[in-house]
Amino acid sequence: MAVTDETLADLALSRSSLDRVALERRRPDVLTELLDDPRTRVAEIRGDRMRVDDAGDDALTLLTRAPEPEDHARLGLHLGRDGDGTAYVGVVSTEVESEPSGDGPGAESAGWLTLRQAGEALAPRDAGVFTTALALANWHSTHRFCPRCGAPTEPRQAGWVRRCAREGSEHYPRTDPAVIMSVVDPDDRLLLGRGAHWPEGRFSVLAGFVEPGEAFESAVAREVAEEVGVTVEAVRYLGNQPWPFPSSVMIGFEATTRETELTIDPVEMAEARWVSREEYRDLLRGGTIRTPSGISIAKRIIEHWLGQTVESVVAPGADTAF
Repeated sequence: MAVTDETLADLALSRSSLDRVALERRRPDVLTELLDDPRTRVAEIRGDRMRVDDAGDDALTLLTRAPEPEDHARLGLHLGRDGDGTAYVGVVSTEVESEPSGDGPGAESAGWLTLRQAGEALAPRDAGVFTTALALANWHSTHRFCPRCGAPTEPRQAGWVRRCAREGSEHYPRTDPAVIMSVVDPDDRLLLGRGAHWPEGRFSVLAGFVEPGEAFESAVAREVAEEVGVTVEAVRYLGNQPWPFPSSVMIGFEATTRETELTIDPVEMAEARWVSREEYRDLLRGGTIRTPSGISIAKRIIEHWLGQTVESVVAPGADTAF
């Protein structure tokens, strides 16, 4: 993995350790070869779930297997190779697992879990396998027809391209960039918002999609102005995270403002508020505010401002401050 100067390092879904070996995808028979090789590890995805096992110490392990004859008839995705050269192939099953939902790694200890449930507790390789396979599976499910002529499309290049069966145009997986940002006022208070359709008590930092022809920093300024009527000044990059729900990448920033009066867009926001660190800690301890999920960059952005993890506030001594 490349070394960067990101402030928020080691984000839950940004830890893939596989070499994507993109040039291998060009070989027309590469998936057949890999699925004929018993050394290949297959990661099966059912709906939005993969099978994991309890690895102890609040960790989970993604369960992979050797190829099966049925895999040749399934949608295959060449995900890459690990440091030992072992190939990983995602296969999309028509079977669907439906188990009780939960939040975070403690929701379930094993079984067919969603990425939201398992992602934080997976090792870098497994987190990358799950994240990439889910993102590609989501893209394939919604791009079965050519946007130019409406004819069916067929998977090519080991699951990384879809080709129109009529006129031959090629279509590639899309990723929609979205900015997500902390906004801090002159008193070092954090701006929190509750989305128009969110339940009571659920607050997060602001976010929004980047528009065509727009720089990331400009998107930060525009989204904050649209949602709460505040003009931001300094905007600094924090880190980024793939977010395959279904096809985004979240680019994190922190921004400052000298304005404190909020004008809320009721279409986007149910409410917004400024909180000091002590106020936020009190709200957490009182259970009157809900934080974003453990795998999200939103939670890490809040904790970066707070100076400690949410868990260490709710259960003092359970975790260390930054």
